[in-house]
Amino acid sequence: MSAETASIIKLGVPKGSLEEATINLFERAGWKIRKHARNYFPDINDPEITASLCRVQEIGGYIEAGVLDVGITGLDWLFERGHEARVERIADLVYSKTSNRPCRWVLAVAGDAPYTSAEDLAGKRIATELEGLTRRYFAQKGVDVDVFYSWGATEAKVVEGLADGIVEVTETGTTIRAHGLRIIDEVMLSYPVLIANKEAWKDPRKRAKIEQLNLLLQGALRAENLVAIKMNAPAANLSVILEMLPSLNSPTVSPLRDERWLSVETVVQIDIVRDLIPRLRKAGAEGIIEYALNKVI
Repeated sequence: MSAETASIIKLGVPKGSLEEATINLFERAGWKIRKHARNYFPDINDPEITASLCRVQEIGGYIEAGVLDVGITGLDWLFERGHEARVERIADLVYSKTSNRPCRWVLAVAGDAPYTSAEDLAGKRIATELEGLTRRYFAQKGVDVDVFYSWGATEAKVVEGLADGIVEVTETGTTIRAHGLRIIDEVMLSYPVLIANKEAWKDPRKRAKIEQLNLLLQGALRAENLVAIKMNAPAANLSVILEMLPSLNSPTVSPLRDERWLSVETVVQIDIVRDLIPRLRKAGAEGIIEYALNKVI
């Protein structure tokens, strides 16, 4: 095996609910992942990386065993499978299939059930896909329950009378409420994490590549909530306009050919732009441009 081949990074990409969000994140970071209809080994536009699509529940095990060098899994499954101490946790990447918020594993019961806390469920049946963490959650509270594995459609288990409560993952709680259930506690917050094999992390060439991945993925995530704005500002009103402008450090101000005007550029949170632009226009700014960012490092 040549040195070049030995230094190639084997990347695990989560298949399933995080799949499209992860592929989009990598594209914004600079890596295009192209899936094939008939196999789990997508192309990636980097000769130093090979990619595999794997279930998020399995990625931690593959990385611990050295089958993969680096990958993205869920914090929940990292702890559920007991891999957290046997891999390198490089970074937290807070995104999900629909938003940039962490998801929650919650304890839920029927809306008309008399239960208001975990303690009220002593001796009851709890359905979940996350058996290990659920057992630890109830054990920490000193509550003895019967936990059994749910092979999907977990919310329906209470409705069908198969369980008294469930521990299920949710982003907004909408699906849980739609099944007539009520959340009574939060078991854990979870989000994607970038993890690496310990031996790969010790290899200087592989570590450099993993650090590059982390830097650019973090930059792409940071950019999602930011936009750049650029404008021509009258020199006479510059101080007023600058007071309106939050920025990462300080706005860039450049002279124009007409000394009565200056070019001003900055990066701001996306959710303030709709209120900011009318105020800038009122203060005399012209030629205001807003544009999206791929990465902010």
